[in-house]
Parts: sequence; C-alpha cells; structure tokens
Amino acid sequence: MTVGIIVAILAITIIWAISVYNGLVNKKVNVQEGWSSIDVFLKKRNDLIPNLVETVKGYASHESSVLQNVVEARNLSGKAQSAKEQGVAESTMQNAMMNLFAVVENYPDLKANSNFISLQQDLNALEDDIEMARRYYNGTVKENNIAIDVFPSNVIANTFKFEKAEFFEIQNASEREVTKVNF
Repeated sequence: MTVGIIVAILAITIIWAISVYNGLVNKKVNVQEGWSSIDVFLKKRNDLIPNLVETVKGYASHESSVLQNVVEARNLSGKAQSAKEQGVAESTMQNAMMNLFAVVENYPDLKANSNFISLQQDLNALEDDIEMARRYYNGTVKENNIAIDVFPSNVIANTFKFEKAEFFEIQNASEREVTKVNF
C-alpha cells in the first residue's frame, strides 16, 4: 500500500510538472505570436511612410529636415531587434510624424490632396492596429512573466530556463512628465 501511495504521488507530480511545462511553453508562444503581429503592422507602416514622404515632398520640398527625420525614424524602426529598441524607435517615429503633420498644416493644398488623405487614413488605421497588437503583446508578456515568477511554476521555469519577455513600451520621456498647469 505504501508503494502504491508513493507511485501515485510520483505520477501526480510528473503530470503536474508536464502540465506546468506545457503552460509555460504556451505562454512563450503567445508572446512570440504577439510580437509577430506587432512586427507585421510595423512593416506595413514602414512600407507606407515612403509614399507619404514623397507626397509631402511634392508640396513642401523645402521642409527637407522634417522629411529626413521621418525617413531616419523609419530606418531606426526597421533595425530594432528587441521590444526595448522598438520602444525607442517608436518614440522617435511619433515625434517625427508629429512634426511632419505640423508642417502639413501649413499646406492647405496638400491637406486636400486625395492621395495624402488616403495615406493619412491608412496610417491612422495602422497606428490603431499597432496599438491593439501592442496591448495584446504586453498582456501575453504579463501572463508569461507572472507564470515564470510565481511558485510553484517558477521551479519548472527555472529548471528549463524559461526567460521573461520585455514589455513593449514607448520610450518617450515627455509622456512620463507631469503636465504643469499655471493659472
């Protein structure tokens, strides 16, 4: 009878370990899937930006520094290798695009151009998709990291060298500053 209890405990422990291991693998794959979605949307946006720059260049060719900053931000985004690097690149991209659209405000003909309007709408839709993908990715990172940290699954995670994933955060210092209001 004692042998049967020991075998039963051992079997339950092995089944539990396999279950926890499979759950950790599932969470890891979800994180990879989430990042893949972000990557697809970022590539779509990076493919759209040259068309946008060319359209603006036709109207505002003397604004070359603003256009150059957008191109550099696009290149930085394309070279990012991690969530942290992509966060820095996204901050740079946001600033460059804000400056670009500020310049566009000075050109009523450009704002009325159907090609520009279409590109702007496509860009806005992609930005929404990127935001949704970012939220999904960060949610999967949270679940993954919690599973790696909490007991008893951390025993399996440490044994099989599961690693925490990085959150995808925009590295924009101005977003973190407290807004000052003066009356």
